[in-house]
Amino acid sequence: MNKPLRRLSAVALFMFLALFVASTWIQYVKASELNADPRNSRTLYREFGINRGPIIVEGNEVAVSDPVKTSFKYQRVYNDGPLYAPVTGYYSIVYGRTGIESASNEYLNGTSDSLWWNRLEHLITGADPQGSAVTLTLNEKAQKAAYDALGNQRGAAVAIDVKTGAILALVSKPSYDPNELASHDSGDVVAMYKELNADKDRPLVNRAISGDTYPPGSVFKLVTAAAALENGMSSQESLEAPTQYTLPGTSTKLNNFGGATCSPSGKISLADAIRISCNTSFAILGNELGEEALAKQSQKFGFDEDLSIPLTVTPSRYPTGQNEAQIALSAIGQQDVRVTPLQVAMISASIANDGKMMQPYLVDSVRTPDLRVVAETKPDEIGKPISEQTARELTGMMVSVVESGTGQGAQIPGVSVAGKTGTAETGNDKNPHAWFTAFAPANDPQVAVAVIVENGGSAGSEATGGRVAAPIAKAIISAVIDK
Repeated sequence: MNKPLRRLSAVALFMFLALFVASTWIQYVKASELNADPRNSRTLYREFGINRGPIIVEGNEVAVSDPVKTSFKYQRVYNDGPLYAPVTGYYSIVYGRTGIESASNEYLNGTSDSLWWNRLEHLITGADPQGSAVTLTLNEKAQKAAYDALGNQRGAAVAIDVKTGAILALVSKPSYDPNELASHDSGDVVAMYKELNADKDRPLVNRAISGDTYPPGSVFKLVTAAAALENGMSSQESLEAPTQYTLPGTSTKLNNFGGATCSPSGKISLADAIRISCNTSFAILGNELGEEALAKQSQKFGFDEDLSIPLTVTPSRYPTGQNEAQIALSAIGQQDVRVTPLQVAMISASIANDGKMMQPYLVDSVRTPDLRVVAETKPDEIGKPISEQTARELTGMMVSVVESGTGQGAQIPGVSVAGKTGTAETGNDKNPHAWFTAFAPANDPQVAVAVIVENGGSAGSEATGGRVAAPIAKAIISAVIDK
């Protein structure tokens, strides 16, 4: 072979090798990345061509895939979309997946490892792939009661089964219609997303579990009281109760709500301090307990811990490294203490459950199209933040809040309700948030709830937790226990 032919052969061989390496790299090494690229229309057509499994609440499909005569084959449809949007999320050709649509995606689209038998069966029979049904723990009546009771106010509500941790209601207002983000018209979807994202009321934020966490105000006094009881104090322990308290190291005066006097004698029991929500007593108590005790008790209740339900929950936080004035304010749920409504519901649920904290969860079970159960959530105890004795004492205090204290708006005829109000200053010249948390029946707890109404809702500056949030909690509890 002459020299030019050898060179040409070498060049041809190099080109074949380069082609082989490039095709291997693209088809094998980069396959996953290319398949996941949102610009890959084939991936979109393949994904939306799967009969995605439904999301179910008490036997009703709240999200389902309907067949359509387009390249995508199926259209995701949300029944009562705004009611369930904070839980279901959306399934969009432009913006991907959120909520349960994202957290349970492998079940819904049929790609989970536990569904390999179904995929094999489809391959052998030639049947179209089909996802599994995800059944949620939500109680339809409780979800609707929370949604309706919040009305047009900004806020959130959560209800938990005390003994199992199953989430019975999870509402965030204002909400949105996920159908508008699930459209196959990408122009309409982009326009709607921009509108929702620009809305100052932030309807896309799930206020119940994520986004900006809230100052808890006086509902945090349950944590402070728990720390006191766990450190040897009794519910009848006498506390200082001045009308005003000068925060240590400052000239700042702390008042009780509305400038009220907690006790004409300047003394009050721990139980009565909870019942009427005495700020000065709890600020002084916070300094007596100290930062370490308050931080430790907060962490036992789940603060500063990552949590998945399976939606990702923003951790609640108790700040450390504070001076005495800051500790006093933290003890009444101000300063830099921040919580989610779910965290507050978990605190009440733990008190109701003899001090045991259960893992909260939204997915009850997953079933294949032939009704075979491939996943089922079992109740899981994740901690014991307080003793049974402390739980009993706190229960008694919370019952008195509803019977004769600040939470009388949550009273239900024939049902003993244990609750705690909160009115949380926001520090931004806006009206305070209105809080209420409770569980019932107090003698045999079934459900624990937490409600927040941002900036007092329709009551504005006149709002209190007892006036604004307690009736919402009452509506949710009544729906669960059917009263």
